Formats: sequence, structure tokens, C-alpha cells
Amino acid sequence: MSYVLLLAAVLVTGLYAGFMLTFMIAVMPGLAALSDDQFASAMRRFNEKVPGPPFLVLFAGVVLLPAAVLVAGTSDWPVVLGALLCSVVGHLITIAGNIPLNNALAGSEGGDDSAARTAFESRWNGLHRARTAFSLLAFTLLIVAAL
Repeated sequence: MSYVLLLAAVLVTGLYAGFMLTFMIAVMPGLAALSDDQFASAMRRFNEKVPGPPFLVLFAGVVLLPAAVLVAGTSDWPVVLGALLCSVVGHLITIAGNIPLNNALAGSEGGDDSAARTAFESRWNGLHRARTAFSLLAFTLLIVAAL
């Protein structure tokens, strides 16, 4: 049973890491070329749509599945624990950093989009790079545990 849970953890964490990486290497560079009002509007729409049910399944799964593997028992528990800790750190970055920035950007709608972008973009991208790195490390560790 623990191996099935581990494979599910690898799959969900890989999908999550891929989403984060795609946003970092394709979406944000594409948005960077937009004007301030276009950028702010696009990010506001993303921030409305991303936390939907499919994303929330992945967001929860990258923590719950490795935890379930640990509870079910595995000889590779240190590696799985490392992956779990990486996912938790990534979530803490999201909760403490990215979400407040998203909320501030949403609250600035109808205001000065140039100032909103200045306050948002660089900080959000830095936090996103960090949480992407943690998600990729979690995925790598789970692959190691599955091999």
C-alpha cells in the first residue's frame, strides 16, 4: 500500500512542480512584456482562477500523499520526509508571501496599475522561484524514494 501511495505522491508532486515551473519559465516571462495595466489585469485573472478545485487537489496532495506514505511505513522514510518538508516549505512561502501579494494586487484594482505592478512583480517572482525550487526538489526526492 505504501508503494501505491508513493507513486501517487510522485505523480501529484510532479504535476504540481510542472505547473510551478511552467509558470516560472513561460507565463511570467510572457506577462513581463505586457503594459502595466495588461500585466495587472492578467495576474488578477490568474489569481482568481488558479485556486480552483484541480489546483487545490494538487496543492493538498503534495503534502497529504507523502505524509500518508510516512504513516503507511517505508524504508525510505528519510527521503520521503525530506520531500514532505520541501512541500511544506513551499506552501509556507505561498501562504505567507505569494497569497498576500495576490490579495494586495486584487485590492488595487481600479487604482494605479504601475505602482501595483512595482509592488508586486519582483517580490512575487522571487517567492515563486523559491517555491518552484522546493517543489522540484520534493519531486526529485520522491522519485529517488520510488526507485
